[in-house]
Amino acid sequence: MLRRPRSLVPFLLLASLSVAACGDSDETPDPGATDRDEAHRHDGVADLTGDPGSELDLASLEGGRNDPGWKRYVQLDTVGSEVGGEASETVDDITPERVNGGRYDLPVGDGMEGPSVLAVQVLLDRARFSPGVMDGRWGKNTEKAVVWFQRENGLPATGRVDAVTLERLRGASPASQLVAQRVLTTSDVEGPFTDIPSDIYEKAKLDCMCYESVLEKLAEIAHTTPELLERLNPGVDLLAVRAGDRLLVPTVTEDRDTPGQIARIVVSGGGSFVHAEDASGRILYHFPSTLGSKYAPSPSGGYQIESVHPDPMWHYQPDLLTGVPDGEPAAMIPAGPNNAVGVVWMQLSKPHYGIHGTSAPETIGYATSHGCVRLTNWDARTLSRHVASGVPVDFIDSAAGG
Repeated sequence: MLRRPRSLVPFLLLASLSVAACGDSDETPDPGATDRDEAHRHDGVADLTGDPGSELDLASLEGGRNDPGWKRYVQLDTVGSEVGGEASETVDDITPERVNGGRYDLPVGDGMEGPSVLAVQVLLDRARFSPGVMDGRWGKNTEKAVVWFQRENGLPATGRVDAVTLERLRGASPASQLVAQRVLTTSDVEGPFTDIPSDIYEKAKLDCMCYESVLEKLAEIAHTTPELLERLNPGVDLLAVRAGDRLLVPTVTEDRDTPGQIARIVVSGGGSFVHAEDASGRILYHFPSTLGSKYAPSPSGGYQIESVHPDPMWHYQPDLLTGVPDGEPAAMIPAGPNNAVGVVWMQLSKPHYGIHGTSAPETIGYATSHGCVRLTNWDARTLSRHVASGVPVDFIDSAAGG
């Protein structure tokens, strides 16, 4: 079951500065839109505000996971990336022993799930080519990370993990175990934890848009889903863990220190990814991203990072949002990981636009935003730690024109 997506991403307040985040409200509607489309005309984003777990929400995310449209914006060395044969693994086969065993169902690629996929996702994450949320299921975020890892390492960019790619991944991210015990610290398990209401004005009354449970917090720490943590720790009540308890988790590197200085950020609107590059153009980090739709496109051209703001508040302004009645009052939504803009805001030199986190990591790369650059909270935090004011941000191949 997916954690309820809560992301709208309109406006932000940073200290005393009110910043319009992610576009304006005067987009041109789709001329063929129905009444329902008119109220929800931000492509995948509108569906995310509906019933959690509704058929429409899940279908939208699943369609986004497998959408091959991003391949128009990269050059593959083979046609497609389909894996032949019948998959022999499922997510039910995911155990620490299977993931750590070193024997994988190669090549790993389209249509697959299970321990081989999770192993690849952990290796990619550790190599700084983020697959987004690691859940043991292949999707376009994982495939994009593989393509760019292969290209950066002089390998054929097939989007499939063969024996050569797997060996290179192991060398880039050495770890004796891909799933290992973590002794929980006080910081890992401490709250406060807050039930997040669905009503925006009830959210404004909260002290913090905090995690709703220790399980949700631990999943973000491990760059994964609550469901996968439960699968790795059968019989453990993950809602009642305490400092000193031991859990089996993916062995991610939380800060993922860069091997060089970030000289440029490249944002691909069509490919829905972000690259942090050094001065020579080498990719230091690859992140899957959610960007604007054709109705609320991300910008194009060159800008720069102006400032970085951890734990931003969110200024909800209905008159500047599509699909929300203009007469409704504005509201200030407190900071926290379940804030619509997540744990950090990187202000761009284009007013009202930024790079930021999200309250719904499972939607990254599989939906659209109101024009900003949205990353998982952990990827946004990593990027924010290694950029400074003045770093150029170049938007390329905008999806709005595709």
